[in-house]
Amino acid sequence: MTAKHTADDLLPEGLADALPQEAATMTRIMRSVLDAMDAHGYDRVRPPLVEFEHSLASRMDGVTPRRMFRFTDPASLRTLALRSDMTVQIGRIAATALADAPRPLRLCYAGEVATIRADQLDPARQRLQMGAELIGSGSVAAASEAVALAVAALEGAGLTGISVDFTLPDLVDALADKALPLAPDKIAAVRRELDMKDAGGLADAGGADYLPLLYAAGPLDEAFEKLAALDAGGVLASRLEGVRAIGEQLGEGVRVTLDPTELHGFEYQSWIGFTLYAEGARGAVGRGGTYTIRGTEEPAVGFSLYIEPLLEALGIETPVRDTLFLPTGHDREAARRLRALGWRTVAAITGEEDPRALGCTHRLDETEAQPL
Repeated sequence: MTAKHTADDLLPEGLADALPQEAATMTRIMRSVLDAMDAHGYDRVRPPLVEFEHSLASRMDGVTPRRMFRFTDPASLRTLALRSDMTVQIGRIAATALADAPRPLRLCYAGEVATIRADQLDPARQRLQMGAELIGSGSVAAASEAVALAVAALEGAGLTGISVDFTLPDLVDALADKALPLAPDKIAAVRRELDMKDAGGLADAGGADYLPLLYAAGPLDEAFEKLAALDAGGVLASRLEGVRAIGEQLGEGVRVTLDPTELHGFEYQSWIGFTLYAEGARGAVGRGGTYTIRGTEEPAVGFSLYIEPLLEALGIETPVRDTLFLPTGHDREAARRLRALGWRTVAAITGEEDPRALGCTHRLDETEAQPL
């Protein structure tokens, strides 16, 4: 059959179908990631796809409703929003339905998110987000567990060559107080220019003293040495020791670096953030860090992984599965017995099907499977 497409068949920009092999690979990756989280004591929750806009925008700093699809609820006449990040929903659940649950609270999730506009580096507007959150602590020990779990989840999905790039989201705020004094009205501009890695813009914004930070990125030991020279008063010492402790527990198989001025994607993180990379993926495969849940002011740490870069790194699988063709009039009890043993079956509808063309490897002959 020849495909016929019309304008009505086009999908909106940034949205795409996942066809059978891709969908099967995505499902396998999701199961592997969730299994790794479950093995470390993280319980899965499933928040709704749509919530009140105010709820989605009020639990974390830096969450902007402008990125969300919004519409009016005909029942309540309040504004609803389609989630663009599931982390904020986990914060709401922890602060409400699970407020009395023992801490630290370990939750994980997987689900679709959508944004009005795509990121400049990623054209997708709908994504499968997977992640884990440890709620009740933002300590070095909690962050160590989150980073180690993120690496374990990626390894469980089959990724190799994993690297972790740490950042210090509150770096400018920490230095601006005493070490490198900065007027409050200049902090946002300095943060922005540091994130853009714009030396000229940084100087124009009044942050000339912060220029050395642009060159403090690299392997941990080198970055620490450069940052220590700037850390008058030792305000960064505890942060740097925390990053060192987290990096050391990852082992030699994981490459660890520090880029102290990287802020893109860290809108609500506090003292530490991290970006995950893997061999075969052109961009980041995930991000995480510490943060505070608004309302309860409870500390937390977690990470999110996205399916698209994982697919890029792993490739779309084409597994060969034993599939049993069931001819018309087949023995239904035999077919049920074989499915219970793990067989995948495809039943004839017209009686004229070609079993091989349908991907079958075997045919049911009376009560037994026979190779084609």
